[in-house]
Amino acid sequence: MAAIYSGIHLKLKSPQTPWEDKLKLARFAWISTQCLLPNKEQVLLDWCTHALTGWYSQKVEFSHHVLEGLWCYLDNLLHSRKLHSLLKQGKTVSLRLNMAQLLLERLQECARVGSKSPVCVSTILSVCQGLLSSPALSSVFTTKYELMVDLLAKLCSLACCELQQPLLTSPLTAESVTCQDEVMTECLQTQLISNLDCSQIEPITESPPGPPELDANKSPSKPKENLWSANLFDVLLQVLSCYLSVQRQQANPNRVFTMVTNQLIQTLVLLRHLLTSGEFASSHTHLGLCQQLCRDIRIKIDSILQLALFPSEYLTSYKEELLPSKEDSGKRGSAGSKGPMKPVSAILPKVSAQGYCEPTLHYAVKSDTLCLLFKFFLESYGRGKGEGEEVHRMLCFCFLTRLVPNLDILLDGPSPAKANQPVSESPGLKCPPASLCSPENWSLALLAVESLLSQTLSADIYNVAADRIRHGEVQLKFYRALGQMLFNQAQPSIPAWYRCLKVLLNLNHLILEPDLDQLLSSVWVNSECMEARVQRARQLMVCSLLQTYAKLRQLPRLFSELLSVICQPALDHLRPPLLSEGISASLTTCLLDTPSSQVLEICSLVLESIRRYILPDLVKEEGGAEKMEIDGGRGDKGMNKEIKVDQEKEDASLKLFSLSQLLHVILFSLKTLDNASPLPLVRQSQVLMAEMQQVVKELIHLLTTRKKAVKPNISSVQRTPRKGKKNVDRREREQLSQSQMAVLWEQKTQEATLLLQYTCVEVDTLFYIHCSKYTALDSAQTAAASETEDCAPALTQIESLISGEIFPAAQPSCSPMSCLLLKLLTLQQMKKVLLDTPILSESSAATLLHRAAQFIVAKSEFEVSLDGEQVWDGQIGSVNACSYPVAHWYHITSNLPLIAPYLSGEDVGCIADALVGSLLSRKGDAGKNRSPSSLTVCLISSQLLQSPILAELPSLFSATVRSLTHSIIGILNAAHVPKVCFLKYQEKGIEGNALEREASQPLPTLMEKETIVEDILASSQTGEVAVLLTDTQSKELINLLQVLTHLNPDGMNPEDLSSIFLLLLFMLTSTSGQSDQTAADSPESGDGAVLQVKLLRILTCLLEGRKFHSVLKLIHGGTLLQTAVSSLLWRINSGRFRATRSPNWLDLIKAVQDFIRCLVQLIIIRNSSIQLNLDQFASFLTSKEIASRQSVAPGSASGKADPGASILSVHLLLASLTSFSKAMSSNLGRRQTMDQTLVQMLTRMTASLGPAVESVLKPQTVSQSAIQPASFLGQAFVVEVVTVMLHCELSSLSVEEETDQNDYMLRHMSLYQGICQQILKEISSAHRPMDFLVSSLHFLSAFYKAVKKMGGGKEVEQGENKGVKEPDELYMQILQNVHRLLTASWLSSNEICELEPAVQELLRHLVESSTTGQLNLLLMMIREGLDTSHLMAGKYREALSAVIIIKLLCCCQLPEPCSKALWLTAPQIISAMVFLVRSSSQNVSLTLPFTVPTVMSMTSVLRQGEGLISNPHHVILALGALQLVPLDHLTPLVYQSAFLAVHEALFAIIQCHPQAMLNAAPSFLNVFHRLVASIMQEGRQRGDGDAGPDSDVYLQSSRLVERMYSHIAATAESFTTLSAFMVAQYVTELQKVTLRPDIKLHLTEGIYQILDLCMEHDIKFLMAGLQLGVREVFNELYSSYTHYHKAQRQGEDKYTV
Repeated sequence: MAAIYSGIHLKLKSPQTPWEDKLKLARFAWISTQCLLPNKEQVLLDWCTHALTGWYSQKVEFSHHVLEGLWCYLDNLLHSRKLHSLLKQGKTVSLRLNMAQLLLERLQECARVGSKSPVCVSTILSVCQGLLSSPALSSVFTTKYELMVDLLAKLCSLACCELQQPLLTSPLTAESVTCQDEVMTECLQTQLISNLDCSQIEPITESPPGPPELDANKSPSKPKENLWSANLFDVLLQVLSCYLSVQRQQANPNRVFTMVTNQLIQTLVLLRHLLTSGEFASSHTHLGLCQQLCRDIRIKIDSILQLALFPSEYLTSYKEELLPSKEDSGKRGSAGSKGPMKPVSAILPKVSAQGYCEPTLHYAVKSDTLCLLFKFFLESYGRGKGEGEEVHRMLCFCFLTRLVPNLDILLDGPSPAKANQPVSESPGLKCPPASLCSPENWSLALLAVESLLSQTLSADIYNVAADRIRHGEVQLKFYRALGQMLFNQAQPSIPAWYRCLKVLLNLNHLILEPDLDQLLSSVWVNSECMEARVQRARQLMVCSLLQTYAKLRQLPRLFSELLSVICQPALDHLRPPLLSEGISASLTTCLLDTPSSQVLEICSLVLESIRRYILPDLVKEEGGAEKMEIDGGRGDKGMNKEIKVDQEKEDASLKLFSLSQLLHVILFSLKTLDNASPLPLVRQSQVLMAEMQQVVKELIHLLTTRKKAVKPNISSVQRTPRKGKKNVDRREREQLSQSQMAVLWEQKTQEATLLLQYTCVEVDTLFYIHCSKYTALDSAQTAAASETEDCAPALTQIESLISGEIFPAAQPSCSPMSCLLLKLLTLQQMKKVLLDTPILSESSAATLLHRAAQFIVAKSEFEVSLDGEQVWDGQIGSVNACSYPVAHWYHITSNLPLIAPYLSGEDVGCIADALVGSLLSRKGDAGKNRSPSSLTVCLISSQLLQSPILAELPSLFSATVRSLTHSIIGILNAAHVPKVCFLKYQEKGIEGNALEREASQPLPTLMEKETIVEDILASSQTGEVAVLLTDTQSKELINLLQVLTHLNPDGMNPEDLSSIFLLLLFMLTSTSGQSDQTAADSPESGDGAVLQVKLLRILTCLLEGRKFHSVLKLIHGGTLLQTAVSSLLWRINSGRFRATRSPNWLDLIKAVQDFIRCLVQLIIIRNSSIQLNLDQFASFLTSKEIASRQSVAPGSASGKADPGASILSVHLLLASLTSFSKAMSSNLGRRQTMDQTLVQMLTRMTASLGPAVESVLKPQTVSQSAIQPASFLGQAFVVEVVTVMLHCELSSLSVEEETDQNDYMLRHMSLYQGICQQILKEISSAHRPMDFLVSSLHFLSAFYKAVKKMGGGKEVEQGENKGVKEPDELYMQILQNVHRLLTASWLSSNEICELEPAVQELLRHLVESSTTGQLNLLLMMIREGLDTSHLMAGKYREALSAVIIIKLLCCCQLPEPCSKALWLTAPQIISAMVFLVRSSSQNVSLTLPFTVPTVMSMTSVLRQGEGLISNPHHVILALGALQLVPLDHLTPLVYQSAFLAVHEALFAIIQCHPQAMLNAAPSFLNVFHRLVASIMQEGRQRGDGDAGPDSDVYLQSSRLVERMYSHIAATAESFTTLSAFMVAQYVTELQKVTLRPDIKLHLTEGIYQILDLCMEHDIKFLMAGLQLGVREVFNELYSSYTHYHKAQRQGEDKYTV
């Protein structure tokens, strides 16, 4: 065989051998082990590459099929494991050097237009990939840097073409059946051929300028294209990595710089833009690109550009080019620079050049690239040390000045580098650039400017002092020129325009201050665009402006300019609102930090502007206008002039309203005066309020004069002669328009006047209340009135406001806002009267207060139904006709304690009806698109209903109850009433008072209540229905009951409580749906069952009222119990309930049980004829239960027996018996006489329950069909009933043991034994419902307790073969089953948490009297479960079961010997759990199901081991485990669980183990710092994502961090020396992120408490030792700490003993 194969190499070289045979032989020689060739791998590689180079050089000829086979053969060789294993072993295998050139030519051939490449691109790319996968093979490229550059340039061009392919107008197709190269060829012919280097690509003259015309008959080959396209980007990433390593090895940076700028930069930045831009996201999907691959490619491109263009060796060159020569003349070396003289001049023309991408993409690519270059420049040269730091900052700034002009932005100011800049570089600066004509390019330009400025700000290259002292304010001038450009070319419809101004403001407020008036006009006062994104950016800019000037303490300067802008003539007819909700909130915050004297100064400026600029316009030419009207209109000039005057007045009135609103917000944000206020501030406030009062008087006088002049003007107009019809019509139209304008400006003026007056009155009252040194404005008038015994000014003001003497509410000029302000003014005057006791004692005061309260409520306005979904944002300036009802309702409800005592019963009833009506008008999905701070009538009513204030207003509360009662009776009256009942008598009374009914109308009298009781008892005894309800009426009643559930029963008076309770009980017993009567076979509607559940729940709630004794006087408790159950049994027997396991039926059963439990508890606690009431209900239940058992007995002969109804009745009766028994057993032990009565009842109940349960467990035959009642009732319910039976017997046994009756035995022990065996068999065998598991665990707890009590060894009945199990045997069986249950794979984490309370109770009963031997068995099982081998084997639930049992066991009360044994093994348990946490933390997927429960279990051991774990080492071990719990890259739910677990562990350590903190403080702080750092990362600002549902998770975590800071501060002795370290860690993390405001608030409050621990030397150490950026963050933090927290703490210390 060897002889046969040894001559293969000769045949490969022989020209006589066909090429097909040569290819077959070469393949055979590679795979065969019998082919003996010396250096076979090298020989075959050389043969293949020689054949390929020969064919392409036309020295050898063979078919295209052989050519493709040779490429595939080479590809297979390069990717073979055999070759790579030989290379790893050190064998030398190389390729010919001309192979690199061959591959480059093939890639170039792919780019040639019109060529049909015989080889697929995917094969060429695969060869490149295989070649670069090994250093030995890739040396054909890496040994020559130029080849590597050429390879990267060609692959980048191919990638760019693929990414832009979906942008082509026609779909690309393949022109070859065997290859898809033409797709790339056709794409490249459109745009990328000109991009490749001319020296390496021969000219292509046949390229058409447009896209090629594709053959319609050829189908696209998308799948193949996608395959090689995806491979292209993998190969590209490999080439980028290889090139980057080669570039780093180059010793000559000039060579790298030249090659990158000449051949790579354009394709690289284009490719990066295409990968980054969202515009090409469809390309990524089309090509199968994943985000990680795109990210890796972008990172490589960034590294290449940064290392090539900005190496450290070029620093001198950049300085020589950018910095002025006088600055750097002394720093140049003697040898000069090694790099190019002008690197910036080499880079920027390449970026700005045309032709390397589509014209539509050029500006986007250029703007992105300029921002990227600046980022690289800052990272490379932005940092320096000592004196060089300032030089580096200046260098970065000079580079910025060269970048901005390349954005085609024309700046007016000179650039510092302009002298060094060639004229040819910026030809577009002489005229407005054409590329910025479209809004899209403006948007791109502003985004780029924003990015450049933001980087400038974050890099801190602008030092204001250094720029002013050493550089002649060159940076300030540049930024001012940039700001001037933004104003000259204003783009207020683009959000980035506002953000650019915001960054300039943050750089230095002096940049924009020369144009402050223009800034305020464009950004705040006259902004027009109302798009949401623009409004958000505009609002942030205005808020930043306010915050900046507040920090500078220059708010008066800002408001001075603002007022001058507002008082200028308006650009449009209507300006946008001056104070939006966000701006108002920001202004309020800023004013709280501003000295009060400055706030008062601002208010004075506003008043001065009103008096100087607004009032003259309002009274301008009033007399002249009247004269023209009297003359009769001698020409059009008079009329036009009059219209012009009205227009000016309208403009002035709008300005006046804006200023009034501004003054209102400022004064309401002012800190009120108090007795500690300095006297000059009090005097300044006094003067201000006097000025304000004077302005208000002038405005009132103006309005009064205007109203008096209206009638004469109208009469004179009517006397004007009509000379021509057309002329008259025109004048009438003009007069109509003029009158409308007059009404408008008068309306706005009146609104502004009332707002000023209301503000003045309320602020004056507040000052007077809180500051004894302040004198009220009307104090002199009040004193004078008291001397002359005249009416007090406050009463006079109320009278004038109510009567409309000054502002009549019926005039057209009285807008909704004016009406609201009139009511608020009246309310303030009421407050003043109530504060003044002498005035209140006057005879007319009470009457006037009643009238004022009626005026505020305005009952007539409620007669129009309130729309529950009208919206108001809470701003008084936004009140209009739509939002007025909401604002009015808000002010009524928020002031009810003040006005309710002065309202008549009719008014109170009207408010109650409005309250109920608005709650009934709510819509389920109406609030989805509202902002969180908006108000609606429905929302306000809900808040009032749920607040404790309503119960403190007896009249309104009673009126609300009566309104609900009347509404319910109204619905019942509207329904069909087939039987005579109390409703017939009610109907007559209601019809008589239909027109004048009110909520204060008396409810049913005592006689009528007795009638209701008779109706209830009759219906419960006979089952007859008194009222038939439709589905609509049922839903209306459900809505009314939903409102009633929010009322506190303790607030009801006895009359209301008894009336509503009896009415609801009547509904429970005597109402039904009409469908029940019309169709006997149809089940009751869902609303009927829901109605019954609602009724029972509300009745249960009313039972807890303090005045429920008023009901028991009318109907006994036993009768109530019997009535409720009997009515439901009648419904069941009549076939109205059919669904045995429906949720509504189960809810009904639970509601019945709650009602019985609550009422029995009430009877026992109140000692209300206990034996009589309970015996009555017990007799009823036992008789009904026996009857129900007979109805499902095997001998039932009735062929029409309804098994469903009988089972439902059994279900209801068993539930009633269970609840009744449970309530009685829980009350044993109160009194001996009561216990005897209750034991007798319990004996009767268990005697009845036992046979009932046994009959349910047996199969029954009904109507010739076998049924299993237990399957209908559910296993969980049956087990629950048996558990209650067992508890009752045990309770009775305990009571009888106390009376020495020791012969008592459990009567149903055989039943309990059988249930126990069945539970132990089924509880962990397969998936079970949660309710069954919980009830089974409860039963096992009770059964084990019974076995322990009975001794366990006796037989229970003669007929049984098995007796009660031994306690030890039962103990082990229960433990094993619980362990198996907790390890079950079908239990989720939430279900395990739900089972823990039941398991806890079971463990408590098992160990409360256990022996040491039993505990050792349990500890042995735990020890086996804590082995880490379970985690390694993937069986984490085995360990989880042990972890849960430990957590629950630690909380149990153990006997003394067992307790000692447990805590002796606690250190071993802690160590085992530490190892478990360390192992599980390596797998993030186990964080929620295992790591968090283990940490919580360890926390429980530490908390319960307080004083029992003596060695601090074990506590430190636990801290080491907490250090490893994953906190990064988690979902919000998992993060919350992990964060809470770690926090609780730290809290347990610091609270329960203070002795360990002396040594463990550093470890403790390291773990806590992980929590702080994680919440800072997760709580950073994310834009729109800040307000999502997950945001509360991080807010709660920040609260926990604040709480932990407070605990650390409370244990100062352990952390005093580390407080500075904690602050340093905090500010270091804070410097990296921008936190959400709500999260930052909590974290800041927490770190303030640590700063309280810092001494003066700690602060000095922090200021000196922190880095520059971190130091600035600390300075800001410490400044706010000193201003807010420290001052407040020192004030509190004055009152601390």
